[in-house]
Amino acid sequence: MTLLQAQMPPTPPMPPQGPSSEMIVSGTLHDMAVVVLLLGAGLMFAALIWPLIKAIARRIEGGAASAEVQAELEGLRERVRQLEEMQPRMLELEERVDFTERIVAKSREPDRLPR
Repeated sequence: MTLLQAQMPPTPPMPPQGPSSEMIVSGTLHDMAVVVLLLGAGLMFAALIWPLIKAIARRIEGGAASAEVQAELEGLRERVRQLEEMQPRMLELEERVDFTERIVAKSREPDRLPR
């Protein structure tokens, strides 16, 4: 008996049973839902962040600002220039007001002093 047993080849293992057709269909639908949700979330994120990306790109390129912004900037520069030109005149007017206040104060002092 030992000879007979030694000559018989071992039985091959049984192949693993694959998933049933129901599991394949439900797994595929689940995987598709995950992919669709991920794509949707990615598209929504890109749509929300797109204006920020464009603004950063414009700034990197040198920021070709719109004509309206350029016009407003020029207007503000002109206004600052005018105010700077008026500064010496304002200083002169302040000196005049100080002088006038001193003169007025001197003329009133004798009235205030007791005799």
